[in-house]
Order: sequence, then structure tokens, then C-alpha cells
Amino acid sequence: MTLQQLEYIVAVDEHRYFVKAAEACGVTQSTLSLMIKKLEEEWDVTIFRRNTHPVEATETGRKLIEEAKMVLYHTKQLVELTQSEKELASGPLRVGMISTVAPVLMPKTFGYLSAFYPDIKLQALEMRSAAIVESLKKAEIDMGVLTSPINDKELLELPLYHERFFAYIVDEDILDTHESIERSHLKDYPLWVMKDGIRLFDQKDLSQQRQNTYEELYEGGRVGILIQIANENGGMTILPETHLNLLDEQAQQRMRPIVGSTISRVISLVMRKDYIHEKMMNIFVKAIKSCISPDLYEHAIKSDYIKL
Repeated sequence: MTLQQLEYIVAVDEHRYFVKAAEACGVTQSTLSLMIKKLEEEWDVTIFRRNTHPVEATETGRKLIEEAKMVLYHTKQLVELTQSEKELASGPLRVGMISTVAPVLMPKTFGYLSAFYPDIKLQALEMRSAAIVESLKKAEIDMGVLTSPINDKELLELPLYHERFFAYIVDEDILDTHESIERSHLKDYPLWVMKDGIRLFDQKDLSQQRQNTYEELYEGGRVGILIQIANENGGMTILPETHLNLLDEQAQQRMRPIVGSTISRVISLVMRKDYIHEKMMNIFVKAIKSCISPDLYEHAIKSDYIKL
């Protein structure tokens, strides 16, 4: 078994075709196929079903591929330990972001890194929280930006910023008579949420004693869709504070802060506990800080340089 063979089976699993996998690995299809065949003979297993199109891994092959990813990840970590500080601030950086932070962070983060650290090649992916956690554990991405706490012993959480939520209101009478909305009064109005699909929230849930978090009301997706639905059908919806600057002037005039037991969240940078790229991480944190108002992160990010 060689690391190259492990790279080949991971490539086939990713591209689902031997031809595409071979092109990605920079070898001929015959070379790639032969090396995988030798690995299957060595392990006495069948890794791929070759009679399916696209290629599929067998049940055993799936387990081996996941382990191969971990071996390659740790091998990469060992190699990078020997690199210079300059090299640690260069190369690919794969980051997963939940849908409610991606529109705020992605554009400016790309701009910041392009301007100040062009050798870092950011690849940002919009993902659900559960998918980010799973991809981190499989070493498929380097970092995740999502709502915390995650409370996973395998992962490290670094709080980035704290944000409140605002009500977007269509009804002119409510806008004229309310400078803010009490959380307890949300049950008095039709409330559009994106949880298990876009729908009107069951107001009985808001009357319970427990505190509703924003994640219980909003699962993911683009907040602009909720605004459009509220505009067409009346009622209100809830938006993260960082999205206010993305709205046009007319939409901003329809925003009201939610007061009382405020619905809020903490956005954190999440990594594997064995992540070693301290400088890369700090550069990315600086990129995020360039995207948001200082008053949002002043109570979360305590240091100008974070030690791992």
C-alpha cells in the first residue's frame, strides 16, 4: 500500500469516473486502474463496483475510503509541520459556512485575502451545520463558520461574534406604532420561518416556557426569500443583525429590533482539535473581522493573535 494508491481511491470516489480521477491525479487511466487493482488484491477486497456508471464504492470500500481520507489528512499535517512560516500562510483553505452567514462573510473575505494574502486560495462552501461538522470530522474541509455551541469533543470552537435578530415587518400599522417588537409579542403576528421548508411558524411553540433559539426558527437558506414571501403574503420574518447592511433602504425601514428575551446567536470558527495552521487561522479570523462591525466581535474575539 502506498499513499499514492490511497489518493487514487479517494479521487475515484470524488469524481465517480476513472477517467476524470486519472486526469485529476495527473496519470493515465490505465495506471490509476492498475494501482487500484493491486491495492484491492493486497487487501483482498473489492473497493469499487466497476459495472455501475458512475462508479460506486462497495460497502467495505466506503469504509476504506473514509479511513484513507484520514490517513492522507494526517500525512498532510505531518508534511506541513516541516514547512516554513511563509508557506503556512499559503495554499488552499477550504471553509464551510452556514447559509445565514455566507452572504455576509463570503464576498468581503475573498476580497480581503486577495488583497493581503493572495497566496491563500480560499474555497468557501455554503453548507448546513450538520454537514459542516461531518466534513470537519472527515477532514474534507479545514474550518467551519456556524452557530455555536456545537458541544463536540472532537472539535475546537472559537467564538467570532455575537449578533441579535431583527423583525422584518410588512404591516404599515405595526411599523407606525412600534419602534421595537417584544419577543413575547411575536406570537401575535404571522411569522414566516424556514424550518422544514418555508412555512408559517406554529405560534403555540412561542407560548412555551422555554426559550426559542434562532436556529429553531430558521434552518438555512437565503433570507431574501423570506422577505419576498412576507412582502407578498403579509406578516413578518426574522433576520440576523449582520444582514441589515445587505438590505436596500426601503427594506431597512421595515426592520425593528426584537427586545425582551432577545433572540440572538454566537457565530464561531470551528476546527478539528488537531488543526495546526495557527497563522492561517489567524489570517482568516482577521478576514472575518474585516466583514463585520467591531461592536459585534469585541466581546468574542479577545486577542489579536490566537494560539492553538
